[in-house]
Amino acid sequence: MPDQSPSRPASHSVTVERQRLRFAAGHFATFADELEPIHGHNYDVFVEVVGPLTDESWVIDFSLLKRLTREVCETLDHKFLLQMDSRTLTIADDDTHYLIQYRDELSYRLPKHDVAALPIDNSTAERLSQYIAGQVIASLGSSGPPGLARLRVGVEEMPGQAAWFETDL
Repeated sequence: MPDQSPSRPASHSVTVERQRLRFAAGHFATFADELEPIHGHNYDVFVEVVGPLTDESWVIDFSLLKRLTREVCETLDHKFLLQMDSRTLTIADDDTHYLIQYRDELSYRLPKHDVAALPIDNSTAERLSQYIAGQVIASLGSSGPPGLARLRVGVEEMPGQAAWFETDL
Protein backbone atom coordinates (compact mmCIF):
# COMPACT_ATOMS: atom_id res chain seq x y z
CA MET A 1 0.00 0.00 0.00
CA PRO A 2 1.23 3.50 -0.75
CA ASP A 3 2.10 5.71 2.17
CA GLN A 4 -0.77 8.11 2.88
CA SER A 5 -0.12 11.52 4.33
CA PRO A 6 -2.64 12.59 6.99
CA SER A 7 -2.99 15.99 5.28
CA ARG A 8 -3.96 14.51 1.93
CA PRO A 9 -6.52 11.71 1.84
CA ALA A 10 -6.30 9.01 -0.81
CA SER A 11 -8.20 9.76 -3.98
CA HIS A 12 -8.70 8.57 -7.51
CA SER A 13 -8.90 10.49 -10.77
CA VAL A 14 -10.45 10.09 -14.19
CA THR A 15 -9.68 11.87 -17.42
CA VAL A 16 -11.55 12.45 -20.65
CA GLU A 17 -9.92 13.97 -23.69
CA ARG A 18 -10.01 14.66 -27.40
CA GLN A 19 -12.35 12.53 -29.51
CA ARG A 20 -15.46 14.73 -29.47
CA LEU A 21 -13.98 17.10 -26.89
CA ARG A 22 -12.64 19.55 -29.39
CA PHE A 23 -13.62 22.70 -31.19
CA ALA A 24 -12.40 24.79 -34.10
CA ALA A 25 -12.40 28.52 -33.52
CA GLY A 26 -10.85 31.79 -34.60
CA HIS A 27 -9.36 34.38 -32.29
CA PHE A 28 -6.70 36.97 -31.76
CA ALA A 29 -4.83 37.44 -28.51
CA THR A 30 -3.25 40.61 -27.23
CA PHE A 31 0.31 40.62 -25.90
CA ALA A 32 1.90 43.71 -24.40
CA ASP A 33 1.46 46.27 -27.19
CA GLU A 34 0.56 43.86 -29.97
CA LEU A 35 -2.57 42.32 -31.42
CA GLU A 36 -2.16 39.00 -33.17
CA PRO A 37 -3.68 38.66 -36.63
CA ILE A 38 -6.97 36.76 -36.71
CA HIS A 39 -6.20 33.07 -36.97
CA GLY A 40 -7.69 29.79 -35.85
CA HIS A 41 -6.95 26.56 -34.06
CA ASN A 42 -8.38 23.09 -33.84
CA TYR A 43 -8.46 22.94 -30.06
CA ASP A 44 -8.44 19.66 -28.10
CA VAL A 45 -9.74 19.63 -24.54
CA PHE A 46 -8.61 17.45 -21.63
CA VAL A 47 -10.46 17.18 -18.33
CA GLU A 48 -9.33 15.44 -15.15
CA VAL A 49 -11.51 15.06 -12.07
CA VAL A 50 -10.10 13.95 -8.72
CA GLY A 51 -12.23 12.60 -5.92
CA PRO A 52 -13.26 9.64 -3.80
CA LEU A 53 -14.89 6.57 -5.25
CA THR A 54 -18.67 6.47 -5.23
CA ASP A 55 -20.60 3.42 -4.04
CA GLU A 56 -20.35 2.21 -7.66
CA SER A 57 -16.51 2.40 -7.42
CA TRP A 58 -16.03 5.29 -9.79
CA VAL A 59 -15.13 8.95 -9.33
CA ILE A 60 -17.62 10.16 -11.93
CA ASP A 61 -19.38 8.51 -14.82
CA PHE A 62 -17.18 9.01 -17.91
CA SER A 63 -20.22 9.61 -20.12
CA LEU A 64 -21.47 12.41 -17.84
CA LEU A 65 -18.08 14.13 -17.78
CA LYS A 66 -17.73 13.83 -21.56
CA ARG A 67 -21.25 15.16 -22.13
CA LEU A 68 -20.75 18.18 -19.87
CA THR A 69 -17.42 19.02 -21.51
CA ARG A 70 -18.74 18.44 -25.02
CA GLU A 71 -21.62 20.85 -24.34
CA VAL A 72 -19.11 23.59 -23.55
CA CYS A 73 -17.04 22.76 -26.63
CA GLU A 74 -20.14 22.99 -28.82
CA THR A 75 -20.76 26.58 -27.69
CA LEU A 76 -17.24 27.49 -28.90
CA ASP A 77 -17.11 25.45 -32.09
CA HIS A 78 -16.87 27.43 -35.33
CA LYS A 79 -17.03 30.73 -33.49
CA PHE A 80 -14.76 33.71 -33.08
CA LEU A 81 -13.61 33.75 -29.44
CA LEU A 82 -13.97 37.31 -28.21
CA GLN A 83 -12.39 38.38 -24.92
CA MET A 84 -15.09 40.70 -23.57
CA ASP A 85 -13.01 41.76 -20.54
CA SER A 86 -10.00 42.83 -22.62
CA ARG A 87 -7.84 45.58 -21.19
CA THR A 88 -6.64 46.42 -24.71
CA LEU A 89 -9.69 46.21 -26.97
CA THR A 90 -12.69 48.51 -27.03
CA ILE A 91 -15.81 46.45 -27.73
CA ALA A 92 -19.25 47.80 -28.56
CA ASP A 93 -22.46 45.87 -29.19
CA ASP A 94 -24.97 47.24 -31.71
CA ASP A 95 -27.47 44.39 -31.10
CA THR A 96 -26.48 42.47 -34.26
CA HIS A 97 -22.70 42.91 -34.36
CA TYR A 98 -19.70 43.34 -32.12
CA LEU A 99 -17.60 46.34 -33.03
CA ILE A 100 -14.02 45.75 -31.94
CA GLN A 101 -11.41 48.49 -31.91
CA TYR A 102 -7.69 48.07 -31.28
CA ARG A 103 -6.25 51.51 -30.63
CA ASP A 104 -6.66 53.65 -33.74
CA GLU A 105 -5.01 50.97 -35.84
CA LEU A 106 -7.55 48.20 -36.49
CA SER A 107 -11.27 47.74 -36.28
CA TYR A 108 -13.47 44.72 -36.83
CA ARG A 109 -17.22 44.24 -37.19
CA LEU A 110 -18.34 40.69 -36.46
CA PRO A 111 -21.89 39.29 -36.57
CA LYS A 112 -22.95 38.27 -33.06
CA HIS A 113 -24.12 34.84 -34.20
CA ASP A 114 -20.52 34.03 -35.23
CA VAL A 115 -19.01 35.12 -31.91
CA ALA A 116 -18.57 33.39 -28.57
CA ALA A 117 -18.47 36.43 -26.27
CA LEU A 118 -16.45 35.18 -23.31
CA PRO A 119 -15.98 36.78 -19.87
CA ILE A 120 -12.18 36.59 -20.14
CA ASP A 121 -9.47 39.22 -20.56
CA ASN A 122 -7.58 37.46 -23.37
CA SER A 123 -8.30 34.53 -25.66
CA THR A 124 -5.20 32.59 -24.64
CA ALA A 125 -5.26 28.84 -24.06
CA GLU A 126 -4.73 29.59 -20.36
CA ARG A 127 -7.89 31.67 -20.13
CA LEU A 128 -9.85 29.25 -22.34
CA SER A 129 -8.96 26.36 -20.01
CA GLN A 130 -10.10 28.45 -17.03
CA TYR A 131 -13.36 29.38 -18.79
CA ILE A 132 -14.10 25.77 -19.73
CA ALA A 133 -13.34 24.66 -16.16
CA GLY A 134 -15.85 27.19 -14.82
CA GLN A 135 -18.54 25.95 -17.18
CA VAL A 136 -17.90 22.30 -16.29
CA ILE A 137 -17.93 23.15 -12.55
CA ALA A 138 -21.29 24.89 -12.92
CA SER A 139 -22.72 21.81 -14.63
CA LEU A 140 -21.16 19.40 -12.12
CA GLY A 141 -22.82 21.31 -9.30
CA SER A 142 -26.23 20.22 -10.50
CA SER A 143 -25.44 16.76 -11.88
CA GLY A 144 -22.11 15.51 -10.54
CA PRO A 145 -21.49 13.13 -7.65
CA PRO A 146 -20.78 14.62 -4.21
CA GLY A 147 -17.29 14.92 -2.80
CA LEU A 148 -15.31 15.74 -5.94
CA ALA A 149 -12.06 17.36 -4.86
CA ARG A 150 -10.25 18.82 -7.85
CA LEU A 151 -10.73 19.67 -11.52
CA ARG A 152 -7.99 20.13 -14.10
CA VAL A 153 -8.69 21.31 -17.65
CA GLY A 154 -6.23 21.51 -20.53
CA VAL A 155 -6.68 23.24 -23.87
CA GLU A 156 -4.30 22.23 -26.64
CA GLU A 157 -3.97 24.74 -29.48
CA MET A 158 -1.80 22.43 -31.54
CA PRO A 159 0.01 19.16 -30.81
CA GLY A 160 2.57 19.74 -28.10
CA GLN A 161 1.24 23.18 -27.13
CA ALA A 162 -1.32 23.18 -24.30
CA ALA A 163 -2.27 25.27 -21.27
CA TRP A 164 -3.83 23.99 -18.06
CA PHE A 165 -6.06 25.34 -15.32
CA GLU A 166 -6.78 23.48 -12.10
CA THR A 167 -8.84 24.27 -9.06
CA ASP A 168 -10.22 22.70 -5.91
CA LEU A 169 -13.90 21.92 -6.00
